[in-house]
Amino acid sequence: MKKIKVGIIQQSNTADIRVNLMNLAKSIEACAAHGAQLIVLQELHNSLYFCQTENTNLFDLAEPIPGPSTGFYSELAAANKIVLVTSLFEKRAPGLYHNTAVVFDRDGSIAGKYRKMHIPDDPAYYEKFYFTPGDIGFEPIQTSLGKLGVLVCWDQWYPEAARLMALKGAELLIYPTAIGWESSDTDDEKARQLNAWIISQRAHAVANGLPVISVNRVGHEPDPSGQTNGILFWGNSFVAGPQGEFLAQAGNNHPENMVVEIDMERSENVRRWWPFLRDRRIDEYEGLTKRFLD
Repeated sequence: MKKIKVGIIQQSNTADIRVNLMNLAKSIEACAAHGAQLIVLQELHNSLYFCQTENTNLFDLAEPIPGPSTGFYSELAAANKIVLVTSLFEKRAPGLYHNTAVVFDRDGSIAGKYRKMHIPDDPAYYEKFYFTPGDIGFEPIQTSLGKLGVLVCWDQWYPEAARLMALKGAELLIYPTAIGWESSDTDDEKARQLNAWIISQRAHAVANGLPVISVNRVGHEPDPSGQTNGILFWGNSFVAGPQGEFLAQAGNNHPENMVVEIDMERSENVRRWWPFLRDRRIDEYEGLTKRFLD
């Protein structure tokens, strides 16, 4: 398809999963009513961002795939005839869990899934406690709208992940994400963090000649342990074109739905003008497989 309309849903979550699901359903239906053919949700959108603490009881939030949530989103994808990118807490086996993006095609079928590969472990982002690193690689997911290079949050800082998706034929790079500020940071530091996040992803668009869709959550979520002041998720969900140009950008204070048109032919033209893939020196990149070149 030469042009597609993409819906992005930047949501503020509550402790009530049922309320979150109903809000998401309404937003999905609203985006579809405005012509969205592909809709992308934020990371771990069913619940609060539970990784602020290490709590074994929270593993109860995880579900098998397929399971109740995939059934719910499958029905929404089919009813609205959309390709839908979701982000779920997967229970693969007892004691084995993943942070998994599941993509549904327009008939409600599961087109594929991606298990988050890069897992952070920082104050208020204790993801290594909950998630086993992905083991199904950087594989684009084929859908009726094209090949989607779906990555998740912390993956967005790694150019290698975006490049491998591009080299395997991804036509879009997609990042469900959950990132924000700790309130004790200065305003200058907050600005540096946000700009680094935006610049990194726009750079993936430029380096690979592909559009990038990044969907973040928004709003304050308290730290249940009280050790920090919680996370103020900074929103700023955006869509960038293959030269890194902004096609749309949400604010940082409120939930927001946006429907954005992407010209899929533009990637071909940009790659002709800027043939970065042609000029790669693949004979000199062996060092990239090393942790560090001592």
